Amino acid sequence: MTESFRPSGEYQHEYPQGSSYGAYPPPPAHAPDAAATAAPEAPRRKRLRGPVGLLAAVAVAAAAVGGGTAYAFQELTGSDTAASSSTSTTVVPSSQRGTVAGVAQAVSPSIVEVNAELSSGSSTGSGVILTGDGEIVTNNHVIAGASSVKVRTSDGKTYTAEVVGTDAKKDLALIKLKNASGLKTATLGDSSGVKVGDQVVAIGSPEGLTGTVTSGIVSALDRDVTVSTDEGQQQQQQQGGGDGSWPFEFGGREFNGDTGSSTTTYKAIQTDASLNPGNSGGALIDMNGNIIGINSAMYSSAQDAGSSSSAGSVGLGFAIPVNTLKADLDTLRAGGTNS
Repeated sequence: MTESFRPSGEYQHEYPQGSSYGAYPPPPAHAPDAAATAAPEAPRRKRLRGPVGLLAAVAVAAAAVGGGTAYAFQELTGSDTAASSSTSTTVVPSSQRGTVAGVAQAVSPSIVEVNAELSSGSSTGSGVILTGDGEIVTNNHVIAGASSVKVRTSDGKTYTAEVVGTDAKKDLALIKLKNASGLKTATLGDSSGVKVGDQVVAIGSPEGLTGTVTSGIVSALDRDVTVSTDEGQQQQQQQGGGDGSWPFEFGGREFNGDTGSSTTTYKAIQTDASLNPGNSGGALIDMNGNIIGINSAMYSSAQDAGSSSSAGSVGLGFAIPVNTLKADLDTLRAGGTNS
């Protein structure tokens, strides 16, 4: 046997012809080496840089500590429009999560007092800020027939507002502040996820006491609440025809006065959070700071007795589910409807 080198540097054995070994088999045309047979390296992910990368990182971190991606997006992008979430977002700071104080601190700047001047009298209610330039939702019965509307924000500033659209069938109205900017917007939650027994907070202006905070639980869901759609009837009640509460029907009984012959019925969230005249149009809020309802009707026992000792909330309050508002927003922005 002789040995030789090929020009390529391949080492090879040569056997004499007739050897019992026979011809030496040629080397494979393409012998794989160790590097080629090793598992391919996973491609490296591109690293996001700049504002996009920062936003993604914060959003993921917020989701990990409590599902706060929508709020993180709103804060980082400087959005002045109400955040709307199909899941629960976290508006309350983590150190105060689940507390009434935390909800009050986070949401109170988004709740306003609404004062409507009528032909002979006035009406006071509350509202929820939807956009930084002053779109505010309230109850239709708060501003029905108003000749002028004034709004006071939580910092004491007063604005003139105009009515954009009303929907008497849902008892909702949209108003817009003049010359407003940089207002703190509310976060609209998802009322389909609300359960009986959930803790809630109500914020509004009962009896003109701006920014009043009360708390309770969700007492029931899908209550059929009937209210008046007649503007004349609404004005009569607002002008002091009753005790200042908004009349409504529930379970075949009338509360807070006569609803009249023209009425509408909607499904409401029932709560035992204390609501009083002036809370109408304000917010019912979950413990993460999401708006889950617009307070609309409350029972006061003042009409049953002539003394002030029996006046006030008795734990029967109702709110329009926020999903009803979200479905109606485009209609309200277009001028509303009474159909």
